Amino acid sequence: MKKAIIPALLGCVLATSAFAVSEVNEDYVRSLAAPGKTVLVIEYYDGAGNVAERKGYATAKGFKAMTATDFRVDDKTALHLYGLEPCSGNMVNRAEDFSGTCEEYATKQLQIMLQSPKVLLCRAFISEQTAPLQDVTCYGYYYYPNAMDGVDNLEEQLLSAGAVRLTKKRDGSFDRPDLAKDQEIGRKGGYGMWADPRVQAQWAAQ
Repeated sequence: MKKAIIPALLGCVLATSAFAVSEVNEDYVRSLAAPGKTVLVIEYYDGAGNVAERKGYATAKGFKAMTATDFRVDDKTALHLYGLEPCSGNMVNRAEDFSGTCEEYATKQLQIMLQSPKVLLCRAFISEQTAPLQDVTCYGYYYYPNAMDGVDNLEEQLLSAGAVRLTKKRDGSFDRPDLAKDQEIGRKGGYGMWADPRVQAQWAAQ
């Protein structure tokens, strides 16, 4: 079971400064690429918003999604895309020929995001450094000759595609309000899970 999520004081900051300490330098992310490998760099930030530590990994096999929001780094470490969750129960998306559980759908979409990036850059609090499951936000560098050359935030892409939705606090506010606009793209567009009216009703009832 995951350790208790960061003390309450830090928890209040998760949705703001911790995951938006600075703009991502896309040239820096591109510079991390290595031929034939998927490179993962985790940056750990202190309370002042500075990088206190970095860890690097490289694999020829890529990284594997464990759940709708978690993926395995090695036998001791997994990363959790903080503030996201799949819808509850089952869903149908006829345009994508999918019928199954929300968890299955979201896990499949996360695995697609993990299949082809040349680089993954993830950010976390320094307090997460030794946790077996670490709360992070991640960016992927995707390159396809003559088609795509860009750095995208994984959570933004998953939300706008309707793979997942934002988690809420007890008062009904989002844990990650910085991503609300991305969720609205998916929900209003009827993408992914939002194509199922039951999911739309489920969200409205929360």
